[in-house]
Amino acid sequence: MSQDRIIRMQSSASKHVLITRKNKKAVQRKIELTKYDPVARKRVVYKEIKWKGKGG
Repeated sequence: MSQDRIIRMQSSASKHVLITRKNKKAVQRKIELTKYDPVARKRVVYKEIKWKGKGG
């Protein structure tokens, strides 16, 4: 089975959410990435958040 898991990342400037993959065996901490936020229309830090509800 693959070590990749689907995670959600939320923008620090708005409520925009990205869905991406993370290798949980290689990276055990919560990740932070700088990505473009279309709501804020600029590059901001996205932080990993928990899934709400079923799945993941």
